[in-house]
Amino acid sequence: MTERDVMQYDCIVVGGGPAGLACAIRLKQLNPEQNVCVVEKASSLGAHTLSGAVLEPGPLDQLLPAWRDHKPSICTPVQRDEFRFMTATGSIRLLTPPQQNNHGNFIVSLGQLVAWMGAQAEQLGVDVFTGFAASEAIFDQAGAVAGVRLSDMGRDRDGSEGPNFAPGAELQAPLTILAEGCRGNISKQLIARYKLDAGRSPSSFGLGFKELWQVPAGRTTPGLVQHTVGWPLPNSIYGGSFIYHIDETRLYVGLVVGLDYQEPDFKPFEAFQQFKNHPSVRALLEGGEPLVYGARSIAAGGSQALPQMTMPGAMLIGDTAGTLNVAKIKGIHQAIRSGMLAAEHLHEAGTPEGFDAKWRTSPGGRELYAVRNIKPGFKRGLWAGLANAALETVTGGHTPWTLQHRPAFQMQQRIDAHESQPADWGPRTLPPRDRLAAVFLAATTHDEHQPVHLHVADTGICIDRCTKEYGNPCTRFCPASVYEIVSDDAGTKRLQINAANCVHCKACDIKDPYEIITWTTPEGGAGPNYQNM
Repeated sequence: MTERDVMQYDCIVVGGGPAGLACAIRLKQLNPEQNVCVVEKASSLGAHTLSGAVLEPGPLDQLLPAWRDHKPSICTPVQRDEFRFMTATGSIRLLTPPQQNNHGNFIVSLGQLVAWMGAQAEQLGVDVFTGFAASEAIFDQAGAVAGVRLSDMGRDRDGSEGPNFAPGAELQAPLTILAEGCRGNISKQLIARYKLDAGRSPSSFGLGFKELWQVPAGRTTPGLVQHTVGWPLPNSIYGGSFIYHIDETRLYVGLVVGLDYQEPDFKPFEAFQQFKNHPSVRALLEGGEPLVYGARSIAAGGSQALPQMTMPGAMLIGDTAGTLNVAKIKGIHQAIRSGMLAAEHLHEAGTPEGFDAKWRTSPGGRELYAVRNIKPGFKRGLWAGLANAALETVTGGHTPWTLQHRPAFQMQQRIDAHESQPADWGPRTLPPRDRLAAVFLAATTHDEHQPVHLHVADTGICIDRCTKEYGNPCTRFCPASVYEIVSDDAGTKRLQINAANCVHCKACDIKDPYEIITWTTPEGGAGPNYQNM
């Protein structure tokens, strides 16, 4: 290896989201002499960042008090909350749950926010490498994590040529912080290697869709935050929608669906399109246009599913560990909290050991514990879930039990055990009308010559067992038409993987009933390019 093939750091942060950047910034605030780098697979900070996103600003105020003087262009103070139960033709106003009271919060573009945070990190002396995919962990002779291996070339944050790393180059450090977001590729490997999830509840995941819309002036109410439950999701499927009014002509529209749904013929993308064509939503959007589309999985397991957050030489923070508060429908403040606390712990202790206990007794950990039973309470349906949520809220989470989750791949019903109903996904008068049109709005790009980053262990299972038992659910739950069952001229069927469509949501890695699909990091810089999301 050449000298440029190995770079030594005191600390490596994998992932340039709010958790990773908060950790890097706090490390440099505490010790300016410390040599810290952040490696991010997206072509620029924020390009792969997707969240609702309503920001609870307290932790960011602590980390970077000046942020309010340099707010991103999309940063609207919340003025009012609405919570509604939707029917096919109307809605009923409900009391807003206390956890979703957004007084003092902001509707933001998280992509814009992390780009600004990245600039602050660089000003403090953090090396920020974007366009580099960290493909795997490396280990020392004692078996501790000793850094990461990169898969390819990359570019730095402003798009100019970055360091001349060769494929397989290594970033080495005695401390590695995993901040990859939900279902991180390296984190998944390390959780299995060190059995960090032993004795924990299986995690629970959701699949979130989001679009940025430009609509005719006069329709929006800037600062209005709207959440709904009910239609178009059946009572048995956990989830809900959101509409966040940004300014006079722009708003965010989204739907989150729990990936623990059982119905084999359910189509999350089509449910999102159906929601947008609800009479009240269509009246808001009609005549406007979607500017950006995105989808990603959400770690919603909460306190009982949180794995051990430390291992020899490394730590898990933010959505990589699962710090999102699903009852609040917020994770940014928790990600920043965990990143800051990790940095402070390392500064004091010099080792990851002890951070897991410190997080669980911290304000962030206590916040998760108080709402631990709300999400799993919905496994018996919407109304049972709402009743349980009310009980947990009244008691402040002090009920003497902890409900458990079941893995999403185990929840899929076989088609022979399910009474299939004729699918009626309603009109599709609003764009994008299909998944390929949506992928175009995600601006996703992958070099057509790069290796396929979606690995299927046995495609024969897809054609034989999965077709018979589950009807190939990957063709329905994938929000980007990555998976197709196609036939040749002789009628022989095969699985076709359209990897260039992938928006990195990772639903396939979670929902596949046979656990034979593995999402891995593609070449650095590849994937979606979320602008203003």
